[in-house]
Amino acid sequence: QVQLVESGGGSVQAGGSLRLSCAAFGWIYSTLCMGWFRQVDGKEREWVAVIDSEGRTSYGGFVKGRFTISQDSAKNTWFLQMNSLKPEDTAMYYCAAGFQKGTCYYGDMRYWGKGTLVTISS
Repeated sequence: QVQLVESGGGSVQAGGSLRLSCAAFGWIYSTLCMGWFRQVDGKEREWVAVIDSEGRTSYGGFVKGRFTISQDSAKNTWFLQMNSLKPEDTAMYYCAAGFQKGTCYYGDMRYWGKGTLVTISS
């Protein structure tokens, strides 16, 4: 069955960059929605970035041009390039994917990774 595995998390100084990757194993779909979400203990999971089957992207308002989501041609691997990181970006980052064609919504996400921790220090 489909399994999502995140990588690329770690600890960096404020202002630094990280590139997160999500690899989907056992993926059989060529069109889908792929995204990144983050969560801090005690808070609701936040929408970070999503790319839909048409290549359209949407970002959480806090991103403000700092993050970019992209995907490989096979659409079984996607990335989150994070620049100008801030301490408030510290969170567990999860990748997710769904079957929905066109516009993606949170409820369309069917598969979730276990998360990769991003820690930004001052």
